[in-house]
Amino acid sequence: MKFSFKLLLWTMVLLAAALGFSGFYFVNYVFETSLEREVGQALDENSILRFAFETAALNVPAQYGILPDGRVEEIASNLEAGGQNASRFIRISGEEWEVLYASDGFGADQELLHQMDETMKSYRIIRQNGHYYVQTGVMLPALNRILYMETMRDVTEVFNERAVGFSLYRRATLLILMAGTLIMYLISSWLTKPIRMLTKATKQMAEGDYAYRAVQVSRDELGQLTCDFNVMANALEENINKMEAEIQAREDFVAAFAHELKTPLTAIIGYADMLRSHKLDEEKSFMSANYIYTEGKRLETMSFRLLDIIVTKRGEVRLQRITADGVFAYLKEMFGNGTGMEFAYRYEDGPLWAEGNLIKTVLVNLIDNACKASEPGGRIEISGSRTEGGYRFRVRDYGVGIPEEEQHKITQAFYMVDKSRARSKNGAGLGLALCAEILKLHGSALEVESSPGTGTAIGFLLPDREAGKEEADGREEENGS
Repeated sequence: MKFSFKLLLWTMVLLAAALGFSGFYFVNYVFETSLEREVGQALDENSILRFAFETAALNVPAQYGILPDGRVEEIASNLEAGGQNASRFIRISGEEWEVLYASDGFGADQELLHQMDETMKSYRIIRQNGHYYVQTGVMLPALNRILYMETMRDVTEVFNERAVGFSLYRRATLLILMAGTLIMYLISSWLTKPIRMLTKATKQMAEGDYAYRAVQVSRDELGQLTCDFNVMANALEENINKMEAEIQAREDFVAAFAHELKTPLTAIIGYADMLRSHKLDEEKSFMSANYIYTEGKRLETMSFRLLDIIVTKRGEVRLQRITADGVFAYLKEMFGNGTGMEFAYRYEDGPLWAEGNLIKTVLVNLIDNACKASEPGGRIEISGSRTEGGYRFRVRDYGVGIPEEEQHKITQAFYMVDKSRARSKNGAGLGLALCAEILKLHGSALEVESSPGTGTAIGFLLPDREAGKEEADGREEENGS
């Protein structure tokens, strides 16, 4: 059963119970109040009749020592005839409870008669011939006799009013329940609308539509739940997109890796088969062996770079204080003579926070890429400067450049802007991917400025560390020394 129907059902059950109990209490309260009033009037009437009977008995001639039965019947008949209430009945009984006088229609038994005493008035409610009466009784001392007087007052109208009250209340309750059902249905539908929207959203997402969001239709707790659900859905969609991107990247990586393996392996196998199956002269044998050696070195370089990337992704670095002068001294030694390129170094000395060998690896790869992108004898500028918040390195060449739409791909494994040019210079497209992973460990990233035909400038910023951390590391170095 739907939650809205449960809410509607239980509300109607509680409303019906409340109306039923309240209606019964109200009608019954009115009935009991009316009945008490009738009983009071009946008792008052009984007292009046008693007083009238006693007064009439005093007028009996003194010659009678005791009130005769005939006189009792006469007085009772006068009392009944003198009453204005046509629904009043009188019965007078003697000492032995024998009936001395009874009005026509007085058919009550003598149960109340047996309960009378001198100290109290007695009454009860009886039903006779489809009517309800208040029967009252009292002891009546009169002229040396003890008599018993009973009256019956018709109160059928009170009971009829109660029956009419219950009937009217049942009709009113039915109308209220019908109107309440309609109103509560609309209210429950409105209250549960956010739940229906969330249910629809979960079904859409379960079917693969991760971009679907639930509409927030209220500002209460359910509205907040909808907002939280959408936040969760955003995070879920983002994670799924990341996973899909990672899966696609892995597939692209495997495809690129297989492709990169295919070319050198084809060359190696072909030239090895030529050496194995043909007798070649010395020049061709050297050329074949050189191809095998060159492609083998390319495979070796590619495997080392892949290993470096894997290790870097899984590793952690311990940053230390090094100097820019030491880094640039290493670069000058690495790219001194025999490269056929023109190198220009411009830097400011100062402390850096980095893992020295890894940062040198980044700069060597950047300079190596600059050399591959430049013509022989081209100019390559390597600079370093202190800036606010850290130390910035920059490698600039004036080579072929990188199209703007390709720049975001350069850190992908095996990606090469010009594959033929890169392979001719023993490149595999892994250098910048390794650089990106190393810089990520240092809290930095590559910054690329390039345009085709004018060259490329790639740099990165090594952020400074907190002063407190610098002092702590400085003390560690002093203790170590």
